Amino acid sequence: MGQSKDKDKEDNDYDSEVYYHYTDEAGFLEISLTGIIRANSRNQVYVTEMKKILLLVLVLTLVVGCTQTTEKNVINLSNLQPLPVYADSEIVPLRISVAAVISPKGTVESYQPLVDYLSQRLNRPVELVQRRTYAETNQLLKAGEVDLAFVCTSAYISGHDEFGMELLAAPLVNSEAVYHALLIVPIDSPAESMADLRGQVFAFTDPTSFSGRVYPTYQVQELGSTPETFFARTFFTYNHDNAIRAVAAGLADGASVDSLVYEFALQRDPALTERVKVIAISSAFAIPPVVISPNTRPQLRATLQSILFEMDSTLEGQQTLAALGIEKFVPIEDGAYDPIRAIVHGVGVLTP
Repeated sequence: MGQSKDKDKEDNDYDSEVYYHYTDEAGFLEISLTGIIRANSRNQVYVTEMKKILLLVLVLTLVVGCTQTTEKNVINLSNLQPLPVYADSEIVPLRISVAAVISPKGTVESYQPLVDYLSQRLNRPVELVQRRTYAETNQLLKAGEVDLAFVCTSAYISGHDEFGMELLAAPLVNSEAVYHALLIVPIDSPAESMADLRGQVFAFTDPTSFSGRVYPTYQVQELGSTPETFFARTFFTYNHDNAIRAVAAGLADGASVDSLVYEFALQRDPALTERVKVIAISSAFAIPPVVISPNTRPQLRATLQSILFEMDSTLEGQQTLAALGIEKFVPIEDGAYDPIRAIVHGVGVLTP
């Protein structure tokens, strides 16, 4: 019977319950204090008459506690402020390396507008890092010491095979993303093909260069020989414009150079046409690409691609592209380099 009376009293308490509806900007605020506060299915908090005093004490405690919170600990999401701006010296710069296709001076003159453009678009410092050889540029990417690089085609293939170098974009020149290897000789040379250069002095550009080392080696191998026995002597110029000058000055009887660099060199120095001539042109090969390290963050990769692909849509971007002799940047797939890859693998390992 005692239990029944207690049960009846509990039921009566529930009959006289008082409902309180607590909400904030985020919706219903659920406070769980066993035996004092409960929530029904309508998100209403009910409290028995017997517990109202305790609830009042709890609410007053919460209110007083909130009002005593110092202002510096309050986060107002409707009044956001910009993040602090750090001095340039504290911002990690984006580093770009350009393989020594042209001379260091020519590289700075041609690529500085791109460096400035990227710095403005990224709102961070951008540095141009130069090395003497293509292999050194690849090493910078592998070690994560540069973020982006302009490399030759065979350097891309070796970097892709060795450590997963990735394509970012390809330059478009004369409405094509291709180039050729040009066999050049002095203007008064009787040579008409590679076969005619047997026993002569030949200038290679870089030990890793496709058009300046691998392809002419391939041509000599097709003649049943090797550069060591075919030529009287060979030497490296470590960039293409120096190879062009070596031939123009009579220091070399022949050289194989990048067609894009050759055209650019003639534009800068038209007098070269009176000292050098082209006697053979290779088939078209996929153009030397812009690449990144496989460790580059996806967000940075997407940002860089967006900037490069949209350069031709603005006047400043067009002027920057003109300084590089490029119409625009376009996407390119690894398969485009398969013909070059076949020649590189066929020639085999070349020692410096």
